[in-house]
Amino acid sequence: MSHKNILFIMCDQLRFDYLGCSGHPTIKTPNIDRLAARGVRFSNAYCQSPICGPSRMSAYTGRYVSSHGSSSNFAPLRVGEKNIGHHLNPLGMRTVLVGKTHIVADREGMERLGVDEDSAIGVHHAQAGFEPYERDDGVHPDSKVNPKLPYNDYLKSKGYTEHHNPWHWAANSVDTENGVRSGFFNDQVDLPARVSDEASETPYMTRRAIDFLAQDDGEKPWLLHLSYIKPHWPYVAPAPYNAMYSAKDVIPAVKSEAELKDPNQLMGHFMDRVAGKTFGEDTAREKVIPVYMGLIAQIDDQLGVLFDYMDENGLLDNTMIVFTSDHGDYLGDHWMGDKDYFHDQAVKIPLIVVDPSEKSNNTRGTVDNSMVELIDLVPTFVDYCGGDLAENILDGLSLMPKIQGQETSWRKWVVSEYDYSCQVFRPETGRMPLDCRSYMIANEEWKYIYAPGFPPVLFDLINDPDELNDLGRSPSYENIRQLMFNKLADWSLQYRQRETWSEEHNIKMTGMEEQLGVLIGYWDEKSAEGKDPTILPERKPLNPK
Repeated sequence: MSHKNILFIMCDQLRFDYLGCSGHPTIKTPNIDRLAARGVRFSNAYCQSPICGPSRMSAYTGRYVSSHGSSSNFAPLRVGEKNIGHHLNPLGMRTVLVGKTHIVADREGMERLGVDEDSAIGVHHAQAGFEPYERDDGVHPDSKVNPKLPYNDYLKSKGYTEHHNPWHWAANSVDTENGVRSGFFNDQVDLPARVSDEASETPYMTRRAIDFLAQDDGEKPWLLHLSYIKPHWPYVAPAPYNAMYSAKDVIPAVKSEAELKDPNQLMGHFMDRVAGKTFGEDTAREKVIPVYMGLIAQIDDQLGVLFDYMDENGLLDNTMIVFTSDHGDYLGDHWMGDKDYFHDQAVKIPLIVVDPSEKSNNTRGTVDNSMVELIDLVPTFVDYCGGDLAENILDGLSLMPKIQGQETSWRKWVVSEYDYSCQVFRPETGRMPLDCRSYMIANEEWKYIYAPGFPPVLFDLINDPDELNDLGRSPSYENIRQLMFNKLADWSLQYRQRETWSEEHNIKMTGMEEQLGVLIGYWDEKSAEGKDPTILPERKPLNPK
């Protein structure tokens, strides 16, 4: 085949350091490691927000959260926002989804514009430019379950019919001596899920991805977004993955008692959340982290199944493969659980890119330490497919020069954003929702976290790579804090909303007023000497003879 295809794999809540190829001492991820051996692993890749929705909208638009505006989970991505389909479909590529996106349709906007959500253009906007071969966002507790969820229908067809929501009560619960126990509680998550390995979410989604590949007629190139729900909570794994690892495989938590003594006020609110209190205990970490590792091992095994299928059907030779995550997971580091703040455990992500072309042969198996962002993926896809990058729309940079070993200028800074307005502690801050914004800017030396109304946070990444010592209130580092604030201010003042006027068009319009004969401020014809006389207004003598 001559088509250039793309397999875009995203895990949910997978930490950058929980892979064999990234140096984890006990976890085994041979298939992901082999992927890294075929491509480039980016060791300093960061997401645009440490939470699912905003991070994914950045991945699907190539734009910062401040650009696309979907700053919270369940905040709609505004209709008309240019997405992955807008960029790739004109290049002849199908953009297909299997799994999670977390996008919420801007139904109010579509109604205002008269767009039917069920129409082709409505589906395009409602699904972030993806053709939903099968969408499943997971995390469906009983009160919010989608009765039309295909995965639930599949589970019912396999005999899991005792409850109307088998996603919850079969795939993400366990059997105990006292009955069924929801996986949202962590005290017994080391027990096996009530479903078999085959019936669990990760193998199911892998099979659906293979179904698409098998049914594809080969007429058009495709981007297949295989978006796994795991290892995101509920931390429940089917046998044998629930017991594949144990407490002896858990690495010590990255935390210090000093972090608890006088934390930054906003950081302290995150520490005080239920998840932080739970995972602050070694008992919880030793119970949950082995299951988290088991869920990663299951993903790795299923990627092996997928890659074998692709190899057998000649798809590895013409398919770019990207492996990444939307954000990380604290797992008790820094006295926190879940994600939502800006330590590396939450905002640093795994990123592996395999370009099958011969142009990338000299970079295979290498590690690139450049400051990379999740918004770089859409520009990379466009570049790989031979398209032109819309620099007035895309905030990210194409990774293709790096993947192919070319010299290129590159950013020195990465930025992540978080809107904490929906956090349960928000009323305690005394701030209204529009005031609940926070930012991280970092380079290889410093990480600066700014949230209006709170002292800044500053980490010296050279001398304190574990981010244990907050220098945000230290008088000795005022100059560094001012430097970082200025960098953040420079970033925030960029043009990121001028989407209707390309850079090329802007260049063509330079000096256009004078070219059109609009000569503003000149005294007379003599002062305009040298201008093209053909565009000067014709002058008639005042007293013709």
